[in-house]
Amino acid sequence: MTYISPMTARKQASGPPEGKMPPGGADRETHGAPGGLTLPEKLDLLPREPGVYRFLDDRGKVIYIGKAKSLRNRVRSYFTGGPDGRYQYELLVSRIHDLEVIVTDTELEALILEANLIRRHRPRFNVDVRDDRTYPFLKVTREPCPRVFLTRVPREDGAAYYGPLSEVTRVKETLAALRKACKVRTCNLKITQETIARKKHKICLEYHLGNCEAPCVGYVSLEEYNEGIRRLVETIHDRSSDLIGFLERRMKSLAADLKFEEAARVRDQIAHARTLSLRQKVLSRDAGDRDVFGFAQEDREGCVVLLKVRGGRMIGREHRFLSRLGARQRGEVLARVLADTYVPETRGVPNQILLPEALPEGERETLHELLNRRRGGRVELRVPRRGDRAKLVELACHNAELLLKERLLAKEKAERVPHGLSSLREHLHLPELPRVIECFDNSNLFGTHPVAAMVQFRDARPAKSQYRHYRIRGVEGIDDFASMREVVGRRYRRLLAEGADLPDLVLIDGGIGQVNAARKVLDEIGLERLPVAGLAKRLEEIVLPGSPETITLPKTSSALKLLMRVRDEAHRFAVTYHRKLRSAAQVSSSLVRIPGIGEAKARALLRHFGSLARLKQASPEQIAEVPGFSAEGGRRVLA
Repeated sequence: MTYISPMTARKQASGPPEGKMPPGGADRETHGAPGGLTLPEKLDLLPREPGVYRFLDDRGKVIYIGKAKSLRNRVRSYFTGGPDGRYQYELLVSRIHDLEVIVTDTELEALILEANLIRRHRPRFNVDVRDDRTYPFLKVTREPCPRVFLTRVPREDGAAYYGPLSEVTRVKETLAALRKACKVRTCNLKITQETIARKKHKICLEYHLGNCEAPCVGYVSLEEYNEGIRRLVETIHDRSSDLIGFLERRMKSLAADLKFEEAARVRDQIAHARTLSLRQKVLSRDAGDRDVFGFAQEDREGCVVLLKVRGGRMIGREHRFLSRLGARQRGEVLARVLADTYVPETRGVPNQILLPEALPEGERETLHELLNRRRGGRVELRVPRRGDRAKLVELACHNAELLLKERLLAKEKAERVPHGLSSLREHLHLPELPRVIECFDNSNLFGTHPVAAMVQFRDARPAKSQYRHYRIRGVEGIDDFASMREVVGRRYRRLLAEGADLPDLVLIDGGIGQVNAARKVLDEIGLERLPVAGLAKRLEEIVLPGSPETITLPKTSSALKLLMRVRDEAHRFAVTYHRKLRSAAQVSSSLVRIPGIGEAKARALLRHFGSLARLKQASPEQIAEVPGFSAEGGRRVLA
C-alpha cells in the first residue's frame, strides 16, 4: 500500500524509477504542500487510482474521510458538482481548506484503510459509529497447554481471539460450565512437556474437585487437553451438539471399561453442556450461521442491531448507536457499519449476512470481497423479503427501534427538553429552543362561517387551556391570506396589550402566501423578531417568509413529526369549531321559520336548551322560562 499526499500523487502514481524506492519506503505518508499549492492546483494533481481521501479544515484538523475507486473523479466531484443529498454537504464543502490522499492498490484496501482511519480520527462529518459498550473476546493463549479466559482488550500477542461476544452474563456462565465439562485449567502455570517431565508442578485443589484433569503432572496428555479446548471454543459459538456427542461416546467407553466413577463425571459434563444448549431459543429451522442486521433512524440519530445466529439459535445481540447521519441513504449507512464491523480481523464472519436494505452497488462488491477474504470462503449478502429470514430482519429492526427510542428519551431526560425541539431549532436556525409553539389554521366551506383556530404546544405537548378559536369578522368571501392577517393580528395585539408572554415560534398551516401574510402583520405591530414558519400539506415542506426555497426534511425527522403533530391538531380544532357553527346555524334557520321567532329568539332558545333535541323534549311551561317567551309561544315552537 502506498501513502501519498496530493502534491506527490502524480509522481508516485506513475511509480519511482526502476530499481529505486521512494525515501522512507512504500508505506511512508507525506504531508505538506511544496511551493504552497492552492486547492485547485492540488485537485489537478489527483491520481485516478483507488484510495482514501481526507479533508482538513483551516486548523489542519481532519473533518471528513472517504474512499474512492478513482480519487480524481470522486474528490473533484465535491467542487464541480452540486449537492449529493446529504444534509451537511454544503457545510462540509465550505469548511474544506486542504486535502490529503492515500493511494491503495485496490478498492478493498481503500475500504479497510478508510474504516481504520475513521475509527482513529472520528471526523465531524462522517457517520459516527459507536458501540454502546466494549464486548469481551474469548482468548486462547498460545502455549502447549493453553489457558482460556475473557478479555475486553485484544492484543497482538500471538493468542487466538474469538468474538466480540455479546450477552456477557450468559458467556461467563457458559465459560464456567464448559471449564467443568471440558476440564480446562484455570491456573497461570507455564506448562510444557519439559516441566511435566521434570515434575515441576503439583496437582491442586481443582483436580480434587473434579474441575481439571491435571495436565501439569501428565495425568492427561497435551493432545487430549487441546482437544477439549477446541470443543470449548466451538461450544461458545453454539456448536454444542458436537461436544455432547463426543462426551457421550467417552462416557460409554469408560463404562465399558468398568470405569464407572469417571463415566459418572462425564455424565455430569454432558448435563452441563445440554443445559447450555437448551437456554438458547431456536430462531430458524435450518442450522445455518448468520448475522442479522436491523436499522432504525430518527433525524441524525440511528441505531444498528446485530443478532448473532449460530446453528439456528440466537446466541447474542450487539448494538451500535450512530450520529451525524444527515440525509444519507440507509444503504450507505449500512455499508459504513458493515465495514466498521468486519474490518477488524478478530471478528468472525458467518456464511450469510441478512440486511434490511440493499447496499449501494459499488460498496456491495467491495464489501463482498472483504467478507470472502475474511472468512476464507463465500459469504452471502441477502435482503430477504419474506419467510423466516425476513422475520429475523424484522426482529432486528424492532430491537433497533426500541433501543433508539430509549436512547432519545434518555437524552431528553438529561437535557430536560424533547429531542424534536432541539432538532427543530437546528433546522430552522432559531435563536432559542421553540418550547412554546402557536399554530394557526383557517376553516371555511364555500365562504360560509369562516373561522380560525390557534393551538399552543409547550415542550412538544398540547397546552389545551391555551387553545383559542376565532370568527373571521373583517373578511368577505374566501380569502385565506386576509383571514390569516386578521386572526394573527388579533392574537398578538391582545398579548401585547396584556403584557403576556410571546411564543418562541409561530407556525402557519399553509404555504408561502399565508406565511407572508402572518409575517407582514407581525412586522406592523412591532414583532419583527418573532419567528414564523409554515408547513405546506401536500409535500410537508417547511416554508419561511420571504424565501422562495423550502426546507424538506426526511420523514424520519423528529422536527418534521413535531410540526406535523402541531399542524394537525390546529386543523382538527378549527374544523371541529367550524362544524359546530354550521350545525348551530342549520338549527337556528329551522327555528326562524316558526312565526314570531327571529334570529335573536332562536339563539336564546339554543343557549337555554343546548340543542334542538332537548328543545323538542321541553314542555311549553319550560320554554316560557326563556326571556321573551310565553306558554302560548312555547306551544307554537313545539307545534
